[in-house]
Order: sequence, then C-alpha cells, then structure tokens
Amino acid sequence: MSLTRRSFLALSAALPGALKAHGSTSSIPVGLELYSVRESLKKDLQGTVRAVGQLGYQCVEFYDPYFQWTEAQAKEMRKLLDDMGVRCYSTHNDGDFFEPDKINHARDLNLILGTKYMVWAYSEPKGNLDGWKAIADKLNAAADALAPSGLKPGYHNHDAEWKPVDGVRPMEILAKNTKPAIMLQLDVGTCLEAGADPVAWIRQNPGRIRSLHLKDWSSDPAKAYKVLFGEGDAKWKEIFAAAESVGGVEYYLIEQEGSRFNELETARRCLRSYRATHA
Repeated sequence: MSLTRRSFLALSAALPGALKAHGSTSSIPVGLELYSVRESLKKDLQGTVRAVGQLGYQCVEFYDPYFQWTEAQAKEMRKLLDDMGVRCYSTHNDGDFFEPDKINHARDLNLILGTKYMVWAYSEPKGNLDGWKAIADKLNAAADALAPSGLKPGYHNHDAEWKPVDGVRPMEILAKNTKPAIMLQLDVGTCLEAGADPVAWIRQNPGRIRSLHLKDWSSDPAKAYKVLFGEGDAKWKEIFAAAESVGGVEYYLIEQEGSRFNELETARRCLRSYRATHA
C-alpha cells in the first residue's frame, strides 16, 4: 500500500499521541514528584501541573504544601488532572499529618485527588532504635485509621534510614515492624548516597516497593544530586529489573533536587532519558 504525502503527514502527527496513550516503553506509569518543580509551583500551581502533563508525565505526586488546600481547591486540581488524563497515586506528607488531629483532613484531600497512598515523607534522624520503632507504630496506626477509606500509608527513605544505629539500619526496623500493606517507597539517590544497595533492598522486600523515586546521584561531590536521570551512579537497568520482577512496583516517579537547567527543562530531559533507558 502506498502512502500519499498528506496521509503520511497525518499518520506522523498521530503517532506521538498513540504512543503516549499505549505506553511506548512500559505499562508502568512514570510520573514526576512535584518537588522537582517547586519554584514553578509557587508561582503558578495549575499552570505548572498542566505543563508537567504536557511533557508526557502520566502521574504526579504532590508534596506537603497540598495539605493547606481546601476541598474545593483539591477538586479543582482533580478536574485538571482528569482533563489531562494524569493520575495522582500518592502524596508526600509530613509526619504530623498522620496525627489524629490532621489525618482526616489529609485523608479527605487524598480521596478527592484519587490517590492510593499517603506517604510519610521524612523523619528526623532518631538517637536510638526505639525512636524508629515508634515511627513504625505510628505507620501501623495510620494504616488502621485509613483502611476504611481504602487508602494506605507509605514510607519514603532518605539517607539516615540506611546508616546503622546500634548495628542495625533503621530501614530494616521500619520494614520489619510495619504491616505488609504499608508501602516502602524507595528513594534511589539517597539510598546510593548512604552506601546502600537499592537492588538488594528491593529483593529483600518483595511486593513492598510499590513506587520508586528515580533520583540519580553521583559520587563526584561536584555533581551529587545535580545530575540528570541517567548521568549518575545508579544502575537503572538492574533497578528496574528488580522492581518489576519482585518489588511489586506500580508506578515510577522522577525526582530532581535541581540541575544545570531550569525546572521544567530538567523534567523534560529526565523523562526523555528515562524512556531511552527503560525501553
């Protein structure tokens, strides 16, 4: 069958949308942790989220400022996401959002946004293992509180969780002492910075690594977290293989602390590199 110039151009124009709709690299959605575009968000929340969707990201993860929204604001954001066909599978939350006086507001906003997970985003390093066990207890209590609504908690690591306390890594305490329903969201960059092995960790916790922050990191101190996805020390092919074979990954999230480019250009380049790597 021969193609006329007009039909060829029409087919070419349709291909990018078709590839996006069907997933050109994987059925696992790839999104952006919106901390990556934090300065842009401060200036124009909806415009920035729209721009992220237009880059081709399939999901987004809001971080702690979302907690200040009213339910009406959350509904406006949900409409924008729905109009673009973008999902929000999880939010990042301060630890105190899980306290009894705040968890219901967080729950209601997350239900409006259509999320599955409320992720505990950061913990100050504790002086002993009992402090980390207390965090595990709070996560378990949150799991019980959120269960009737269908939401689940998660926990996001930084570097402190990999540094041994009394000979034990806090991440091991958190994994061992939390319910299996609680997601262990792996931040790859901070895991690497602490000298831990992300592939080994995924394999040690089958089914619980339901999302990953695809943050790269370089052992070159002049670069560190300023590298784009694929420019650092992370062995992404091995990480993806482990996450998808045993980790139970449901979605990926690219995250950037910053780079030599502006925020949206950084997000664009990282997504392009992800697609080339995860082919």
